[in-house]
Amino acid sequence: MTWTIAAPPAVLTLWWIALGLTVVVIVPTALVLLHRTWRAARNIQRYSAEALEAAGGIADHTALLPALDATIAGAGPILEHTDAIRQLTAAAGGILRTRAGLEG
Repeated sequence: MTWTIAAPPAVLTLWWIALGLTVVVIVPTALVLLHRTWRAARNIQRYSAEALEAAGGIADHTALLPALDATIAGAGPILEHTDAIRQLTAAAGGILRTRAGLEG
């Protein structure tokens, strides 16, 4: 048993207009929007790869901060000795100035 329904010509005309608009307007618009989305995703991927590389460089450059803390901790005794050397040098300079007759 076969059923056939004869659609009025106005319905068929509206159907073809809707189909034409879909093919001419909606499909190209969807393709343009999908392409923009794809391009944005590629840019995000590229920028995140660059950010990851930069973060790796920062991590490499800051990896030696504990060694810097150890250096600063070791500088305390050196500064104490430097202060003692400065005092001895000033005393020796005063003695030499006195002997040279520059101080009275």
